[in-house]
Amino acid sequence: MIIESLKNILPFSNSKIDSNFKNFLKKFPEQYILRENDIELLFKAYNLGKTAHKGQKRKSGEEYFTHCISVSKQLIDWNMDLPTIIAGLLHDTIEDTEITYEILSKEFNTEIADLVKQVSKLSGIKYRNIERRQAENFMQMFLSISKDLRVIIIKFSDRLHNMKTLKFLPKDKQKRIALETIELYAPLAHRLGMNKIKMEFEDLCFKILNSNSYKRIVSEVNSTKKQRQKYIDSFIKPIRIQLKNYKIDTIPFGRPKHYYSIHKKIENKGKVVSELYDLVAVRIIVNKLEDCYIVLGIIHQLYTPIQKRFKDYIATPKSNGYQSIHTTVFGGNGEMTEVQIRTVEMDKLAEIGVAAHWRYKENRNHPSKDKELDKHISWLRDLVEMLQDDHRNPQEMMELLKVDLFDNEIFTFSPKGDVHKLKVSSTPIDFAFSIHTQVGMKCKGAKVNGKLVPLNTQLKNGDKIEVITSNNHFPNQAWLKIVQTTKAKTHIKKFIKQEEELASIILGKEIVEKYLRKINHMNIMKKIDKEPEILGFNNSNIIYSNIAKGKIIIDDAVIKYDESLANQSESNNLKEDSLTRKFINKARGIAKGVKVGGITNALISFPKCCSPIPGDSIIGYVTKGKGVTIHRTNCKNAPIEKFKNRFIEVEWDFARNSSFLVRLKIQIEDRKHLLKDLTESTSSMNINIKSVDINASDGIATCLMIIEIYDIKELNRLKKRIFKNINPIDFRRV
Repeated sequence: MIIESLKNILPFSNSKIDSNFKNFLKKFPEQYILRENDIELLFKAYNLGKTAHKGQKRKSGEEYFTHCISVSKQLIDWNMDLPTIIAGLLHDTIEDTEITYEILSKEFNTEIADLVKQVSKLSGIKYRNIERRQAENFMQMFLSISKDLRVIIIKFSDRLHNMKTLKFLPKDKQKRIALETIELYAPLAHRLGMNKIKMEFEDLCFKILNSNSYKRIVSEVNSTKKQRQKYIDSFIKPIRIQLKNYKIDTIPFGRPKHYYSIHKKIENKGKVVSELYDLVAVRIIVNKLEDCYIVLGIIHQLYTPIQKRFKDYIATPKSNGYQSIHTTVFGGNGEMTEVQIRTVEMDKLAEIGVAAHWRYKENRNHPSKDKELDKHISWLRDLVEMLQDDHRNPQEMMELLKVDLFDNEIFTFSPKGDVHKLKVSSTPIDFAFSIHTQVGMKCKGAKVNGKLVPLNTQLKNGDKIEVITSNNHFPNQAWLKIVQTTKAKTHIKKFIKQEEELASIILGKEIVEKYLRKINHMNIMKKIDKEPEILGFNNSNIIYSNIAKGKIIIDDAVIKYDESLANQSESNNLKEDSLTRKFINKARGIAKGVKVGGITNALISFPKCCSPIPGDSIIGYVTKGKGVTIHRTNCKNAPIEKFKNRFIEVEWDFARNSSFLVRLKIQIEDRKHLLKDLTESTSSMNINIKSVDINASDGIATCLMIIEIYDIKELNRLKKRIFKNINPIDFRRV
C-alpha cells in the first residue's frame, strides 16, 4: 500500500526511487501510521544520508550507508517513532561527513538534529588512552539520556549491527569491542527491559570472547533439539486440553535458553549441558491479566510445583518493568521445567522493553511526557542526575555504572507497604537512600521486621524496614564499605568530600593565622582574602585548603605577598629545622630502632612529613629502594587508602621502663609568672624538663618544651593538668 502510493506522494523529486528505499519502506508494518509528509521526510533523509556517505566503505567492502539503513530497519522492528527511525538513517552524518547540526535542523527539525548530535561520539578531543576516551563517550551517552532516552535505543541498534559484522575487523579490536559490549551494553539493555537485545548482545560477544566454548554448547544444544521438542510437546499437551475447556486463547511454546546463559550456568554450577534441568522453558502467552492466574492454577493442578522457585513478577514487577509469572514444576517424567506466564503486552515489553512505549504512536508527543515510561526507567534518571550533580572522573563513573547495571535484585517494603527494589546484599542505608536522599543522609538506625539491627545488616527478599533518622547524624567513611547501590555511594562520597574540604579550609586558615601572628604580619591574611589571584586562584578558600593539604608551602605563599620576608623566613626555617632535627635524633637515640614483624635489623627510614618518635603510634610503608618508611598512623601524607597492601605493622624497639623525649609547642596568653606556672605543672608530676624556650609577641607567648616521659598516658595527664592550671590557647606535639 505504501509502495503503491510512492509515485503520487513524491512528485517533487526527479530522483529515481531506487529499490533499496522501496525495500526499506516494506519494513514498516501495515499498522504503523505513515502519513504522506512522513514518507516525504523518510525519502529526504534517505537521499541525504546516501549522498553524504557516498564513497565511504565499511571494512567488509560494502557501501557505508548500508549500515545506516540496517540501523534504521532495526528501529522499525523495535516499533520506534518516526524521528528516531530518521535519526537512525542519519546517525553517523555529523561524525563522519560534512553534514552539520545546523544543516539537519534546517532540512528536518531540531528534534531529529538533537538525536543525531547526541548519538555522535565525542570527537576532536585528545585522550591519553583508549579507556579514558571510551569512558568519556559513555558519560556523554548517559548525559544525553537526560534529554532523550531514544538516544540509547539508537546506540543499541548501531552497536547490534556492528557486532553482527565484527568479523571483518582485526581480532584484537573484535575482542575489545565485544568486551565493552558485554560489560556495559548488555546489562544496560537488560535494565531497560530489552531482553531480546540483551541476549543477542551476549551471544554475539560470547562467540568472539570464548569461541571454543560457544561452538561446543551450540553443538550440544543442537544435538538434543529433537529430544527437547518431544518433551515440550508432551508437557504442553495436557495444558492445551485444559485451556480449551476454560476457553482461554493462548500461545504456548517452548524456548531454549540462549547460549551465553547456558555457559554461565555451566560455569557457576560446574555441570555439563545434559545435566541442566532448566535448559528449556515453556512460555504461555494469554490476552488478559486474569487469565495468567487461571493458567497458573491449571499448571499446578497438572504438575507438582516447586515452592521455592515460584515468582510473581506481575504483582511485583522488576525494576526494568518486566512482568511475568515464573513457576518451576516436576514434569511427567520427573524433569523440572520452568513455565513463564504473561500477557501479550507483557511479552512485548519483555522483548523490546522501553521501546514498546513508542509503538505505533499516532500521538507525536515527546516521550518524556509518558508517565509509564518514566516509571520504568526512574533508576536511570537518578543515575543521570548524579552524573550531572557530581563531576567525577569518567573512570570512576564507569565503575559506578557497573555496580548498578547488574540484574540481581531484592524486593523490600516500607512500614506502609511501599515496594523498594534494591541490589542483592543491600543494607538499611541503601534502603534509606532509595526512599529519599535526605532520609539516607540522616539515617541513624533501622528496624528490620520490627527488630533493631546494625546498619551493615544485609537485607533479604520480603524484609520490612523502618528507617530511624536524626538531624544530628551524618554519613561517615565506614558507610562506603557496606552500601551497595550507586545512589548511596555517590551521595556519601560527595558529603565526605565536602566535609573534608571544609575541614581543610578551617585548618588552613588556622595554620596561616598562627604563622602570621608568629612573624607579626597579620595584615597579609587580609591580602590573601582580597587578592587570591596573586597565588593563581580566584578564591582564598582554595589557598587555605591547599596549605592544609601541603600543596602550598606557607613560607612561599607569604613571600608572594611581602617579598621582604624572604630572608627572614629562610633564617627562621633553618633555625627551626635544625632544632627539630636535633631533637628528633636525640629522641630516637633512646630507642634501639623499629621492629618490623618482630625483626629489629630491617632497613628503615623516617619521613619529614610527620617526624615520628618513640611513643608515637606508627605504621610501616614498604618503599622501593628505601626499605620500610615509618609514618605516624595519623599522618595525612601516608597513602594508606591508596596502597593498603603495602602497609605493615611495626613497633618501637626499646627496653622496658625506658623513657622517651617529647617536644611540645604551647601557646598561652602572655602574663607574669607564666614560666613558673608552667614548670610547676610538670614538676608536680615528677616529669623531667630537658629544655624550654619562650618567646612572646602581640600578647601571645609561644613555649617550645622538651620533656622526658615514660608513656602516652603520662603525656595525656600532663596535658589535662596544663589546661587546668594555665588554660593555653594551643597545646600540641611537634
